[in-house]
Amino acid sequence: MTTVESRPTTPSVLSDRPNAPTRLIVAMALAMLGAYLTILTPVIVSMSIRVAQIAPDDKSAALGTVLSVGAVLALLGNPFFGAMSDRTTSRLGRRRPWLLGGMLVGTAGLLIVSLGGNIPTLTAGWALAQLGINATLATLTALLPDQIPPQQRGKVSGILGLMTSVAILLGSALAAALSGNALLMFMVPALIGIATVVLLVTILKDRPAEKGHFAPYGVKEFARTFYISPRRHPDFAWNILSRFLIWMGLAAVTTYESYLLIDRFGYTTDNVATGVLVATLITTVGLVAGSSFGGTLSDRTGRRRPFVLGAGLVVAASLVIIAFAHSFPLFLVAVGLFGVGEGVYLAVDLALATDVLPNPDDAAKDMGVLNIANALPQSLVPILAAPILAVGSGGSNYTLLFLLGAVVAVAGSLLVQMVRGAR
Repeated sequence: MTTVESRPTTPSVLSDRPNAPTRLIVAMALAMLGAYLTILTPVIVSMSIRVAQIAPDDKSAALGTVLSVGAVLALLGNPFFGAMSDRTTSRLGRRRPWLLGGMLVGTAGLLIVSLGGNIPTLTAGWALAQLGINATLATLTALLPDQIPPQQRGKVSGILGLMTSVAILLGSALAAALSGNALLMFMVPALIGIATVVLLVTILKDRPAEKGHFAPYGVKEFARTFYISPRRHPDFAWNILSRFLIWMGLAAVTTYESYLLIDRFGYTTDNVATGVLVATLITTVGLVAGSSFGGTLSDRTGRRRPFVLGAGLVVAASLVIIAFAHSFPLFLVAVGLFGVGEGVYLAVDLALATDVLPNPDDAAKDMGVLNIANALPQSLVPILAAPILAVGSGGSNYTLLFLLGAVVAVAGSLLVQMVRGAR
């Protein structure tokens, strides 16, 4: 008689765990806002301005160099620091040291970036910043399964996802206001990030890892950190692949929005931060609507996959419009639609991933592996974009870049249907 291995089922949205206190959710949201403000303000605005000031004739390739090196280190650091957090036996708990320590190291890296006057210095500082902030982010995402019961995860995931776009909006405003001072443009977001993480650390009820619970961590364990068997955990593997492809589409906008405004709509390095701020404001309005709708309705219905599918298709549609938009008002319509899709996606996909975690005891490590799907596009998009932009148009073929982004976003949204352990 053949035994068929059963697949895990989605946890009920009802559970015996009490709801998380409001002050913890608020503190988590603010810390997520602060961490993303620190790391995304350079990605979206300030780094592109700084690179264009230092290397104006080769800005796309130089930006790709800086961002890709940092993203590779983010890729390596996220699951590694997650695994370290899972194993930490400090009296301060297993999450607190990495939350605060990561922010301090990341701020040091951004200080190097702000004072650097050449591309190698920017690259070194950004690498350090990515390592530090990703230690914080890996630990922050682990708090969702740690601290939030299943019946609240869609809603809280939506709130945390919303913080990404709020951070981009606030970062764009800060960059526009501080663009004349490189030190303040990088350090003010970082100091806000430190303050928000300190608030969370004071509120968080953290516990140390149990001594002897985990196997010793060496080179082999480090290598295994980056691998979760797709045969044993197919749902998690499909979710990672789907997430990677959708984030490739998202990264096309977040990485090259500034240069699109410069090359297609006539902005300069002096005023592009203002253009990005306007676009980000429109995106955020869409994201708030999408996030509020997606997270709450997903919790009520207990369904995740249809929302991720729809969100990916909306993102793809917006990328097609951006590809052909040659007027700024049409571009703003497209980024508003982009925000709706991104909002629904960020609200629901993290909750879906939490539902199919391979091992709740290794939550930070597994969520760190998941975050590779976010970090890797930051590396690949700048590397791939330079030759794509050069196709037939002297380095500004944004139509092709965003059309390819739409294609991979559609592929990612379709692949989420392979996640059988979630509805």
